[in-house]
Amino acid sequence: MEIQLWSEILHPYEQAVAELVLKFRCLRAEYKKHGLYSPIESVSGRVKSISSILEKMQRKGVPMDQMEEKIEDIAGLRIICQFVEDIEKVARDIEAREDLQILVRKDYLGKQKKSGYRSYHIIALYKVQTIDGSKNVKVEIQIRTMGMNFWATTEHHLQYKYKGEIPEHISVKLQEASDALMSLDREMSEVRSEIIDAMNDYRTQTRIVKEILGSIENLYRVASEREVKKIQDEFYEVFRQDNLEELKRFQKQLDIIAEGYRAQSLEHPILEPQGSRP
Repeated sequence: MEIQLWSEILHPYEQAVAELVLKFRCLRAEYKKHGLYSPIESVSGRVKSISSILEKMQRKGVPMDQMEEKIEDIAGLRIICQFVEDIEKVARDIEAREDLQILVRKDYLGKQKKSGYRSYHIIALYKVQTIDGSKNVKVEIQIRTMGMNFWATTEHHLQYKYKGEIPEHISVKLQEASDALMSLDREMSEVRSEIIDAMNDYRTQTRIVKEILGSIENLYRVASEREVKKIQDEFYEVFRQDNLEELKRFQKQLDIIAEGYRAQSLEHPILEPQGSRP
């Protein structure tokens, strides 16, 4: 393999990462668009550097002509979840996709590594379309909680610093930190339903407030300024109560008022807004 071919070799992997990151971010947005809790908190991706690929090939004794077959994480995606339970949901979503062919599953949750590393890995084939035709590339998808990711990132930096030979006293600290984070994940799972309910309420309130303000702006075109200002003041009073049910009730009343004005505008299409009269 000539060195000048590296960019051509890695390009399909870069394309796969870019496409999959976009797809999973769109999936997250779709959950939120439908007012649902998203098990995906964030998505990121990377293509392994040439230096890291060569180092791994050397460590595992992989010849150049078997690089793409033997190195499974040239393309990598990382999906971060808030709760351990979300990891299983994301894994099921991935396995149900038609654009990914699952090859290997690696569960480091129930059976964590000796170092304390915890994560869930899926190795899959993803087809990209290039100017030379289609190509299936391997992608490693890591699914973790935020705590797991913090630990794994820290451990990765230490592995790099100590060339894979982390001192014993630091390894002990890493294991203790892993145990503490596992305990934290368990405690967060115990209040998961309450947290999700709170998040859903916040998203609902944000949506309703946006819709109400849009309706009030539209009323300026058909109602008097005095009446619109009165409605706006009533909205601010309801908003200060910080009561979602009251906010919903106000929106329903506003919808009835807005519908009345829409009906009037259909009956009198050339009528100017009252607020514009001298």
